[in-house]
Amino acid sequence: MRSSARAQTIATMAVRSSTDSNTVRVVVDDREASSKVVEALQLSSGCRVEIRRLSIGDYQVAGRLVFERKSLRDLVVSIIDGRFLSQARRMANGPLRPVILLEGSSHDLVQSGMRREAIQGALIAASVLMGIPLLRARNAEESALLILLTARQTSESIRGGLARIGSRPKSKRALQLHILQGLPHVGPTRAARLLDRFGTVQGAITATPETLAEIEGLGPTLVRKIRWAVDEQAASYAVVPLAPTSHGLDRARA
Repeated sequence: MRSSARAQTIATMAVRSSTDSNTVRVVVDDREASSKVVEALQLSSGCRVEIRRLSIGDYQVAGRLVFERKSLRDLVVSIIDGRFLSQARRMANGPLRPVILLEGSSHDLVQSGMRREAIQGALIAASVLMGIPLLRARNAEESALLILLTARQTSESIRGGLARIGSRPKSKRALQLHILQGLPHVGPTRAARLLDRFGTVQGAITATPETLAEIEGLGPTLVRKIRWAVDEQAASYAVVPLAPTSHGLDRARA
């Protein structure tokens, strides 16, 4: 009962603001049906779970993502028998965005007896060479949480609504300072000095190196970095003369 309550709490965290219009649909491979991950997903009011045989992955989520979940012990076994890289290749070549979800603690790897370098080599092949992101979860409940959070964040990103971390500036000056702090090594103090000196963001980023150097705390190296960040070399286009056609030559001769 305690495990079920915890699973429900974690799943609810991921979909607290969900409505029927953005319920996460998760298709689970039938060989994962008895997993505690499925239990946590089923207890979530913002998730609809379907179970059937999948040809690729363990969880297909929101029609966009496919997750291959492996306990760290199963990871070792699948590396040894060759399944891991074979599954990774199929996921990388499939129509859905692949994710490998590794579940467990480092203690599980220590008990496996496999050399750390061998495990790292397989993970490098999957993540760096095949481009499949790796997520880590401590247990099944956290695996369910990561599946739901990934689905929601992916959906928000596609709709263009990915939230920026931190509070948003309210006043115009606060917004201007926020923009200027995006420059290299410019924190709140330097941003305030730039804005006080030039009055606008545009004035600060179009200032000459000599004028920038007059600001307290802006040395030559920092000035170069700021100019490098905002300068854009103008494209130049060479005018290539057209070769005269034989028709044109004939007309000139006439």
